[in-house]
Amino acid sequence: MAGNYWLMKSEPEAYSIDDLARDKVTYWDGVRNYQARNFLRDSIKKGDLVFFYHSNAEPSGIAGIAEVIKEGYPDPSAFDKKDIHYDDASDLKDPTWYAVEIKFVKKFKELIPLEKLKNIPALAKMPLLQRGQRLSVQPVSEKEWKAINEIADNR
Repeated sequence: MAGNYWLMKSEPEAYSIDDLARDKVTYWDGVRNYQARNFLRDSIKKGDLVFFYHSNAEPSGIAGIAEVIKEGYPDPSAFDKKDIHYDDASDLKDPTWYAVEIKFVKKFKELIPLEKLKNIPALAKMPLLQRGQRLSVQPVSEKEWKAINEIADNR
């Protein structure tokens, strides 16, 4: 049983649920927001479950589920001068940025679009649906997790 639940956003052109299904495992790197970094570094634990969210897509929405298989560790992209997420201020002894590893669990039969999520009363307090909320990594309550899975199972 998972400890906590999360939602992680990715633009499907960059990395999609289909890419994760193909790869089976990937690391979640390139997060450059301090609050999201803190979740990766301090809060996300092995065994936690994740909604894989396609952002900046038509439509945007929840595409499937992944599981955390490795807790936060220094984000290698921050130290790779060839990577677009390189940060010359990052220090291996005191890293600024963190990553986690996730594995594919399942792809939903149909993507659950953002517009549908906005109309579900049980999700009214979900961070994803709050005005101005743009974090690429965010917590999901158990109530929200169950409501979304129920929707996915009935599609």
